[in-house]
Amino acid sequence: MNEQQKCGTWIWYPGDFEVWLGNIFNNRRTERGAMFPPFWKQDSHWVTVEFSKTFTLDREETITIACEGQFNLALDGKLQFGQPKTFTVPRGEHKLNLKVWNQATPPALFIDGKTVKTDSTWLATYEDKLWIDENGVAHGSGIYVPAASWCFNSSDTPPSAYHLEREERRPECCYAITTNGTLYDFGRETFGYLKVKGLKGTIRIYYGESREEALDKEHCETLDVVNCQLSKAFRFVYIEKDEGASYDEVLMDYEFAAFDESRSGSFRCNDEELNKIWDVAAYTMDLTTREFFMDGIKRDRWTWSGDAIQSYLMNYYLRFDTECVKRTIRQLRGKDPVTAHINTIMDYTFYWFKSVLDYYQYTGDKAFVREMWPRMETMMDYVLKRTNNEGMAEGQPDDWIFVDWVDFPMHKRGTLCFEQILFMKALETMAVCADVLYTACGDSAATDDIERTVYALSHKKYRILAENLRNKIKQTFWSYDQKLYYHAIEDGQMNRQVTKFPNMFAILYGLSYKEEQKEIMQSVMLNPAIPPITTPYMRFYELETLCMMGYQTQVLGEMKDYWGGMIREGATSFWEKYNPEETGVQHLAMYGRPYGKSLCHAWGASPIYLIGKYFLGVSPTKPGYEEYEVRPVLGGLEWMQGDVPTPFGLIHVEMDSKQIKIRATGGRGTLYYQDRQVSIEANRDVIMQI
Repeated sequence: MNEQQKCGTWIWYPGDFEVWLGNIFNNRRTERGAMFPPFWKQDSHWVTVEFSKTFTLDREETITIACEGQFNLALDGKLQFGQPKTFTVPRGEHKLNLKVWNQATPPALFIDGKTVKTDSTWLATYEDKLWIDENGVAHGSGIYVPAASWCFNSSDTPPSAYHLEREERRPECCYAITTNGTLYDFGRETFGYLKVKGLKGTIRIYYGESREEALDKEHCETLDVVNCQLSKAFRFVYIEKDEGASYDEVLMDYEFAAFDESRSGSFRCNDEELNKIWDVAAYTMDLTTREFFMDGIKRDRWTWSGDAIQSYLMNYYLRFDTECVKRTIRQLRGKDPVTAHINTIMDYTFYWFKSVLDYYQYTGDKAFVREMWPRMETMMDYVLKRTNNEGMAEGQPDDWIFVDWVDFPMHKRGTLCFEQILFMKALETMAVCADVLYTACGDSAATDDIERTVYALSHKKYRILAENLRNKIKQTFWSYDQKLYYHAIEDGQMNRQVTKFPNMFAILYGLSYKEEQKEIMQSVMLNPAIPPITTPYMRFYELETLCMMGYQTQVLGEMKDYWGGMIREGATSFWEKYNPEETGVQHLAMYGRPYGKSLCHAWGASPIYLIGKYFLGVSPTKPGYEEYEVRPVLGGLEWMQGDVPTPFGLIHVEMDSKQIKIRATGGRGTLYYQDRQVSIEANRDVIMQI
């Protein structure tokens, strides 16, 4: 027990809080008042969980007990009377077992005493393998794991009471549209609960991310009768009164996830348009960072793995909210048995694997890798059982093969090269994570040789699978004549369509070596004959590829054209998709609906990541920024400065045409510029003249 811990903390079975909260989160979506549940399987928390701990006391100790649910308590295997709020534990060595049942919310336990306190050293199991002997002593076994905990450190703040922060706000202006209808403008895209004070009678509320949507009573995506019962995304609200109805004023409770500004990323440069792009991207991320990382705040309001992996990466350069990353990864994975791909999308399953490795790289958190490993294995077992005779991932009838929304004909049948590259990266992730856990075994006296051997065998297995797939991708899809990767194999025949998707991921995920990367850049990425990408989702990867290959000047221009274009169209947060060829209300339509497009979508905020990693140039080279590099590139800017958050604090970067200045609060860094390099020591200014 940590003697410095002042009180206990609520504990529960790992992942159950996220599964429960995710069900509430994902089922808040409505379309014109109709409830709209997610497309995929929804799991539930374990309704009965046993918590246990063995300890030695120098003297007897009275503990207080709080539970979310009904419980029984056993001391040294002997069941105790009732459900006591306090209990005295005798002096000596003892084992406490508490079994908690709760159908409505995850079973959770809070114990506080002088030394006996609930924390992550307690064990938890959902398996009920208990039997009681003739003396009334309980015996049992099960699979025990360290209990989960977070920030619920008071008996009166249980996990089920978790909620985001709220702040009252007023509309910036209002307009009388008809004798009984008023349009309210809150100034920019926002999220929360509308409040109509002093209401008498009946009103109808129509929400809109745009003025046009709020005023279109027949087609707006969200609406309410009387008062707002669920949080909504909107900038404009049109309220129409029934005859005889009245109200005093309209306000809103803005709902948000709190963060520490002093530990957040920042960016400023000489280009005011780029500064505005950064600000709008940061606001977009803040709006879509909620209990989990959300895709779009108006329409889907769901956790999607493909959206989330980008949110994680942007978050590492903005707020470094690692708890939200873990919550989202856990919620997306859910529970065993695996019966479908994550979100039913094959590529989203592959992104999920990589998200665990990315998290480890940025945080160094081995405990989370260890927690997720069993679920990674069962997820990968599901994937491997569905591969074709060549060992490649091929869509089955119940799979959704997404890739991207495209404005050109592109079949997604057969064996797609793009999917194989993501699959290869997932297998490599498994191999790396197995090696991380193998190494961690050597650092811990609590592990045994069998566990260490299992991780070693897993590492070897997945490394071989990844290498075999890497070779097959090259042999199958690479054109030595065209210097590019073709699209797919369909019915045994090569589909020679050329898209950017597999080719840029061949660069990003290390499939192609340096000479091939240069060839791909010329044959595909810089080739105007190749169909363009029009979603911010895949623009994220396209522009990252360009940055990796040293095209920051071009990327700066494209950020100003693409994201700057949205701002010039009036965007106050970034959209799900932007086509510069569209005008007016065309920008609002998607999915065959006039206002179906999300005007605040997480994947629209990618300039945060691009600027932090490829302009300020900061990235970890050892997990958790134990070591890191700074490779700043102005890319056509005159000067820039910014902060990148890390586990130990901020890395501050300044650069102009004459010098680079770095200051960090921890880790061991190296500044690279052209053919020079300088070591970065913590809490000391490093200045390089250029």
